[in-house]
Amino acid sequence: MKKIRSNRGFSLIELIVVIAIIALLAVIVLTSFDNIQFRAHDARRVSDIQSTQKALELYYIANNRYPDANASACGWDYGNASHPFMTGVNMASYFGGGVPPVDIFKFGDCDGYRYYRYPAGSYGCPAEKGAFYVLGVTDMESSASPYPGSPGFSCPGRNWQSEFDWVAGQFEN
Repeated sequence: MKKIRSNRGFSLIELIVVIAIIALLAVIVLTSFDNIQFRAHDARRVSDIQSTQKALELYYIANNRYPDANASACGWDYGNASHPFMTGVNMASYFGGGVPPVDIFKFGDCDGYRYYRYPAGSYGCPAEKGAFYVLGVTDMESSASPYPGSPGFSCPGRNWQSEFDWVAGQFEN
C-alpha cells in the first residue's frame, strides 16, 4: 500500500524565495518612486528659474538695468525653504503680483536658488557689454552637474557652470 503524502502548505524554501522576490520588487518600486520625485523637484526648479528670468527681463525693461542682489553672508541673494529670495528689490510686480519663488526642497545657508548682479568688466567679461547677472540652482537632484538643458554662463575669469548644477546669465547691453 502506498502512502499518500498530503501537501498542506508551502515548504520553508518556497516561502523564503517568495519573500525575497517581494522584497526585491519593493526595493525597485521605492527606488523608482524616489527618482520620479527627484525629477519632479527638478522640473519645478527649472520652471521657477525660468519665471525668475522672465521677471528679471521685465525689471530690466522697466528700469534699464537688472536689480542689485540682496547679498547675504555667502555673497549671493539666495532662496530656499528657510530664506526668502530677492527680497531687497520689490520684485512681486514682475512675478505677476506673486512673490519670487524659493527652492522649497532645500534648507540652510546659500542653498537653493542664487542670484547676483556683477558690475561691468567683472571676471574678465567684456566691459562694453555692461553689468550682468548670474542666476543659478545649487543642487539638482536627478542628475549630476551640469543639469541637462542648463544654458551655462562664464567669463574668462570664472565659469559659473562649475559652481551650479543649472546656471544662466545675461548682460545689460
